[in-house]
Amino acid sequence: MTEQSPLSDRRSLFLMLLSVVLFSANTLLIRGISVHAPEADGWVAALFRGVFGLVVVSACYGFGRGFEPKRLIGSRLVMIRGAIGAVGILCFYISVTKLGAARAVVLNLTYPAFATIIAALWLKETVSRAGVLWMAIGFGGLVLFLSDKGQLTHLSPYDLLGLLGAALAGWVVVVIRRLRHEEHPATIYASQAFYGMLSAFPAVTKVLSLSALAWAGLIVAAVVVAFAQLVMTRAYQKLPVSRGSAMQMTLPIITAVGSFACFGETFHPVEFIGASIVLLATWRVVAAK
Repeated sequence: MTEQSPLSDRRSLFLMLLSVVLFSANTLLIRGISVHAPEADGWVAALFRGVFGLVVVSACYGFGRGFEPKRLIGSRLVMIRGAIGAVGILCFYISVTKLGAARAVVLNLTYPAFATIIAALWLKETVSRAGVLWMAIGFGGLVLFLSDKGQLTHLSPYDLLGLLGAALAGWVVVVIRRLRHEEHPATIYASQAFYGMLSAFPAVTKVLSLSALAWAGLIVAAVVVAFAQLVMTRAYQKLPVSRGSAMQMTLPIITAVGSFACFGETFHPVEFIGASIVLLATWRVVAAK
């Protein structure tokens, strides 16, 4: 096997960092739009992401260039990936609008731990002792992050929704692992956009009441996250999964800085410690894999 050239390696690193910036920008855009236009909630954001995600994928990979629309309803695993991913995105966007961008992203970035557990149960993958230990530490960090005094007595329903979104994202990762040798990445991503559009369809009644500025912001956010997903997929073609996933761990930091600058969001000391433990443990889980 030929070694990756330094130029190719730098390009892949740049693409992965670009995807992190784009994902963060999408989250901050959704948060900002929901603050100024409360009717643009998580359901509406998911609807726009689905519709314009399909537009971007069709423009980039349609007409025989990889995207196969028939597979969206013709493959059981593609349908499962789309349906699970759609609900996960809905949970994430609702948690962003209710909890704030920084908190929602920290919760969502626990998905590698959930992916490890699901892969062990479903695909019978073995989990190293180090992975089990760091998952236990990570969930202990969650207890700190989700409470003021290390207990889950004040757990918000939206915190639970954020964790559900992370668990579903972990399930999606496992499904994609099964699909990666069978389907084109464009079809895999389009399944999320398609079923996301269907799952958020009830929000269509709210769309007509949106201002022109909210429309523009939601479209920009949807296009940004579509390119973020495609750029990340391209980067993973050259980067090892462990290295790429570790770089994705910078997403909460970038989002937290943006949330503080734009919305004044902050963490209490105990929450900050808990978040740091969660992110460290998540990174170590990825490294252990």
